[in-house]
Amino acid sequence: MAARKKIIKLAKKISGPTALMVKIDENAPEYYVLDCIVTDEMAEVGLAMELRKTQTIAQIAKKCGKSLEETERLARELALVGACIFHEENGEDVFELTVFVPGVMEKTVENKELCEKFPAIPRAFEEYARLRGSMLAPGMPVGAGPMRVIPIQSSIDGDSHSIGFEEISTILNKATRFAVADCTCRRSKRLLGQGCGHLEQDMCIQLDTGAEYYIRTGRARECTREEAFEVIRKAEENGLMHSIPNIDNGVTHAICNCCACGCYSMRNALMFNSPDMIRSNYVSEVNTENCVACGQCVENCPTNALKLGQKLCSTKPLKVKPFKTAHDHVLREKDWNVDYRENRKDVVESGTAPCKTACPAHIAVQGYIKLAAQGRYLEALELIKKENPFPAVCGRICPRACESECTRGIIDSPIAIDEIKKFIADKELSAESRFIPTIRNEYGKKMAVVGAGPAGLSCAYFLAIDGYKVTVFEKQKKLGGMLTLGIPSFRLEKEVVNAEIDILREMGVEFKTGVEVGKDITLDGLRSEGFKAIYLAIGAQGGRKIGVEGEDAEGVFAGVDFLRSVNLGEEAKLSGKVIVIGGGNVAIDVARTATRQSAETVSMYCLESAGEMPALPEEIEEARSENIEICNGWGPKRIVTENGRVTAVEFKKCVSVFEDGKFAPKYDENETLTVPADFVLVSVGQSIEWGGLLDGSKVMLGRGAAAQADGFTYQTAAPDVFVGGDVFTGPKYAIDAITAGKQGAISMHRFVWEGQSLVFGRDRREYSSLDKESLDEKALTQGFDNTPRQKAGHNQDLNKSFRDSRVTFTEEQLQKETQRCLGCGAVQVDTTMCVGCGMCTTKCKFDAIKLVRAYNAYATSYEKLPIKMAPNMVKRVGKTAITAIKEGLGAGK
Repeated sequence: MAARKKIIKLAKKISGPTALMVKIDENAPEYYVLDCIVTDEMAEVGLAMELRKTQTIAQIAKKCGKSLEETERLARELALVGACIFHEENGEDVFELTVFVPGVMEKTVENKELCEKFPAIPRAFEEYARLRGSMLAPGMPVGAGPMRVIPIQSSIDGDSHSIGFEEISTILNKATRFAVADCTCRRSKRLLGQGCGHLEQDMCIQLDTGAEYYIRTGRARECTREEAFEVIRKAEENGLMHSIPNIDNGVTHAICNCCACGCYSMRNALMFNSPDMIRSNYVSEVNTENCVACGQCVENCPTNALKLGQKLCSTKPLKVKPFKTAHDHVLREKDWNVDYRENRKDVVESGTAPCKTACPAHIAVQGYIKLAAQGRYLEALELIKKENPFPAVCGRICPRACESECTRGIIDSPIAIDEIKKFIADKELSAESRFIPTIRNEYGKKMAVVGAGPAGLSCAYFLAIDGYKVTVFEKQKKLGGMLTLGIPSFRLEKEVVNAEIDILREMGVEFKTGVEVGKDITLDGLRSEGFKAIYLAIGAQGGRKIGVEGEDAEGVFAGVDFLRSVNLGEEAKLSGKVIVIGGGNVAIDVARTATRQSAETVSMYCLESAGEMPALPEEIEEARSENIEICNGWGPKRIVTENGRVTAVEFKKCVSVFEDGKFAPKYDENETLTVPADFVLVSVGQSIEWGGLLDGSKVMLGRGAAAQADGFTYQTAAPDVFVGGDVFTGPKYAIDAITAGKQGAISMHRFVWEGQSLVFGRDRREYSSLDKESLDEKALTQGFDNTPRQKAGHNQDLNKSFRDSRVTFTEEQLQKETQRCLGCGAVQVDTTMCVGCGMCTTKCKFDAIKLVRAYNAYATSYEKLPIKMAPNMVKRVGKTAITAIKEGLGAGK
């Protein structure tokens, strides 16, 4: 179809000076956004209007030659679709054309009915912002872009030089009329199937004449000044920054609350490496001495200008990758960061604190240790719970990967991180009032979690924070999964588990126990009850067979079944000689439980040598202290029976367990050992028991009957079904399951909202540790605090009982231990990419980051923008030429 000449003409008029720089034809977004919503008659009226200058209907009618009635009708139709704007002045409405961005594109996308009818509208917004942004952004001076970041007010409250247009409170207090509208950038992205998980509803504030237009055309709801301030507060709480239209000499009719992964203005900084186009007059400055690398500022920095690095001195130079910017480089398409919504980095190339890196949940270890050192225990707990809702549980059963990698370990002994965490958590457990996290949103949709173990509970916790209605279905009568039924009370008392689960109840999570999904209700049944997404976290609750003669004999039990029976209070008495087969932590738990269930003697037999045993050293020590014999290097050959009951176990010598890093045991069949036994408890791993849960579903199973799913999003072949924990990975630690639960919640949130991607704008949380071998040992030990590692005591009266005999640190021990932390990590700021939004300052609890004034750029008008850009572009030509020569490329390349 041939291009409509009147639409071409109108598009050029609205484009203003930009029309001289680009070709506007039927393929241009300026054209096709108008083509679907503006008739030729409407275009005739539009052509009679002025760009950014108001006119009365009489003035427009005189110009276009139409009657007052027809002109008004067509002008109002133009305003309704978003091709022009109007407001009341001196008792009558005045109309004007507005530029495409900020202007026509946003207003057309804000009309929901038009977007549904014409998919070209959101596409036009995206394409216009991308094509024109790539052209204009590199030459734009600071403070001159059509949209500009303004700092979060609290981040510049101490700056006496701040200007009115930089202060949210000044802007809102000067305005007299307010409206709140949806974010059009996010709506456009959503309609294109590229949403980032930040929802669009009630995000942007319209002011004065802007508010009037939005209210009268049905694009926004009117609100009070107080409600506008509340929208701002909520946006900041959810990690969103502020920007304003910047084409009216510092006067604005809107405040946008933006996310970098959805905002088209922010894309100019991130994709085209041109932050000057949008930056405020401020940049972040880090106080390295105060910084504890908690990562809260890093995770919330919209432009990825902040990354975790190291504070400790190194003998090797720390490489900093040079960053190409539009200041002094000609940036071609190959230089663009096209994948900026997927390639976010949390850590500099040289790495950061080993504790945070090693922790599967990447908890801010250094941060909560510092808070504890300052006696700020509740804040320390809050920081932990941003990643792990169950610190009291993990303080008792965590494998302590953070301690294994602790830098202090190269000097003497690692920090007792788990004991510190346990102290913090126990302090809160005994408090009169418990910490209940703030519910950030009120989304209200129903979510189902199947399985009340660590993965399922974690998923429920983080969904509840976003205000979802979560129901957890648990087959057993008790909640907690393996935390309750698979770990003996002398390692994890059930009161501790229940106390942390109680917080979920306070948050509104509903629990249904004794309900087996797949038997009592199906997945389709859950869908019919209105559950929008389902999380499967049933764990690996079955024992694993060893495949030898006699294993089905009377007196032979799976270790996990034995633990479950004991934890449920069922009859599980033993007698005589008990053999436990296995060498992992669960096998240790089984053996220690057996000693408490009337066994005369308990012996453990495992394939691995003493140094290869998968059980943690402290677990092995505990077992030996309870007179449990550990026999290494033996594998079961057969279970000897008499009249169907076990009488002994014949073992064969294991000569090696692994080959090329894989489990591949080899035996000397000629060397055997027969050991009398009255009971045999097999603990060589766990299996997944699905029952009828997946009947009729699209969920696929892989090795070991584990569910197949995307390794990042945890989405299965059934789009509304997500998985996590042992049911996906096979048996691992509770902290791994807890980590998976949070990621499952993030995916479910995104899934239940149409058009949201599961990956765009999502932090992949890829951490790397600093190089401990290159640390400057002399600098490391200068002024060294040689306090030895504190050790938790034991209550000897509880030995060999089902009570936990381990004693929590005293406050004195806690303080001594926290002082041993070397404070390895610190945040580094790339001031080139920092746009001065101030979000980082709101997340830091350590007074370690602030905004400093770096520029004094004042706003200009749209009409004067070419004049302001010209000298900047001349300077840039010179800088790029010099850079090209320095880099040995030649100015013409």
